[in-house]
Amino acid sequence: MLDGRNWFAPLPESRRRTLSGAVRRGVAIELDGRQLIDFSSNDYLGLASDGRLIAAATAAMQEYGFGAAASRLIAGDQPQLHALESELAAWKGFEAARAVGRGMLLNLGLLQALADRHTQIFCDRLVHASLIDGARLSGGTLHRYAHNDLHALDALLHRHPGERRIIVTDGLFSMDGDVADIAGLLRLAEAHDALLIVDDAHGTGIAGPEWRGFVAAAGCAGHPRLIEVGTFGKAFGGYGAFVLATKELIDGLSSRLRTLIYSTALPPLVPAAMRAALAMVQSGELQPKLAANLAQFLAGSRDLPLLPSTTPIQPLLCGTSEAALAAASQLRAEGLFVPAIRPPTVPEGEARLRITLSAAHTQDQIDRLLAALHRLPR
Repeated sequence: MLDGRNWFAPLPESRRRTLSGAVRRGVAIELDGRQLIDFSSNDYLGLASDGRLIAAATAAMQEYGFGAAASRLIAGDQPQLHALESELAAWKGFEAARAVGRGMLLNLGLLQALADRHTQIFCDRLVHASLIDGARLSGGTLHRYAHNDLHALDALLHRHPGERRIIVTDGLFSMDGDVADIAGLLRLAEAHDALLIVDDAHGTGIAGPEWRGFVAAAGCAGHPRLIEVGTFGKAFGGYGAFVLATKELIDGLSSRLRTLIYSTALPPLVPAAMRAALAMVQSGELQPKLAANLAQFLAGSRDLPLLPSTTPIQPLLCGTSEAALAAASQLRAEGLFVPAIRPPTVPEGEARLRITLSAAHTQDQIDRLLAALHRLPR
C-alpha cells in the first residue's frame, strides 16, 4: 500500500534536494550558523538590499497597507501597477506591458493563453522549465530544437506547418550563461509566419542599450511578432514578472491569462519598490561596477573549465553530480557559497558550479573566490 511514507522512490544522495534556512544580507549569506560570501544569487546589481527600494516599499505600505486583497480583475488593480507597466513599456520600447505575480506563473499562463491543440510550439532545448511546462499544459504540440541551432529550428519549422506556430527561447540562458541569436530567431519567425517569445529575465538591466536587455541589443524591441518576458527577481532585486507586446496582445492576455485572472495581485509595496529599481537601472549607476567585477573574474579564470560566457553567469563544469557536490562543499568550507547544479536541471555528465557575480561584490571577495576555485581538484 502506498502512503505518504513511500509514495516517492528513494533518490540517490547526489540527486536529493534539501531546504535549509538562509539569511541574506547583501552578498553575505548565513547558512547553518556560518556566514558565507554569496556567489549564487541573481541579484546582479545588488538592489535586493538597497535602501532606496526599502524606502519606496515602506512608503507604499504606509499609504496602501500590505496586501492587494484580491485579483486584479476583482479589486486588486492598483495605480502603482499601471504606472509601473507604463514605465516598463516606454523603457523597453513596446506598446504595452502587464505585470504578474512571478515568472513561473507568467510563463505557465502565457503559453496556455496563446496556444491550443492546433498550435505548434518550438522551444530551445535549454529554455527555462516554466516555458516547457507552459507549452505542455497548453495542449499544443511541443518540438524542442538543439540549443541555439537556427538550422535545426528552420528544418523543424519546414517539417511542421500549422496555422499557429510559436518559437520560444530564453534571452540569456540561466545555466550556461550564453545568449540567443534573437535577431536570427525573429527572421525565422517572419519567414515561417510564427510568433516569437523571448524570456529575457536574466538580461534585463545588465545588457543592451540603456540596459534594456538582449532583445533591445538585437534591435528587435517592439516588433509585432515578438513577445518579451522579464522578471523583477534578478537585476531589479525584487519580485514579480512582466510581459511586453503589442497593445492588442496585452489587452487579450488580460482576459485570457489564467495565472493573472485567478491570482491575488502583487502587494502595492512591490510595484512601488520596482519603480524605484527601474529608475536606478535606467540611471546606469551600478552596471559599470558589475562589468568591472566580471572583467576581474574573467581575467583570473582563464585556465578554469568554465563554459564560454561573457555574462555574470559563469558555470564551472565538474562532470558528475558527486564532483559538483564535493566542489561546492570545499568552497563552503572556505567561506564561499556556490551551489552545485545537477541533473535533471542540467544534462547528465554536465553537473556544474553556477557562479554568479554582482555589482555588490568587492574585488577582494572575487580574488578570494578565484583562489579557492584554483584549489579545486582537476
